[in-house]
Amino acid sequence: MANSRSALKRVLVAERNRIRNKTYKSALRTLMKKYFTALDTYVAEPTPELKQEVLLKMSAAYSKIDKAVKRGVLHENNGARKKSRLAKRLSALTQTAAEG
Repeated sequence: MANSRSALKRVLVAERNRIRNKTYKSALRTLMKKYFTALDTYVAEPTPELKQEVLLKMSAAYSKIDKAVKRGVLHENNGARKKSRLAKRLSALTQTAAEG
């Protein structure tokens, strides 16, 4: 346990921040999963409505990633990597759908 009042306070602050960061990361993972499922349904049956839905889900995920980076939940490079993976998956699957 903490030996001083300041150390005790730091323990409480760290726990508060951990819980806040956990909610951001959880919401981010949820949005990314929703994006990937929407993308899979679009690839299975490409329609303009489904493409619009995919783009909306991607936009929501991008927004949450940017907010997490801004608030210090994610490192800037981590956020950039996540956004890159989202875009890369979209381009790879839409290219294969266009070819097939």
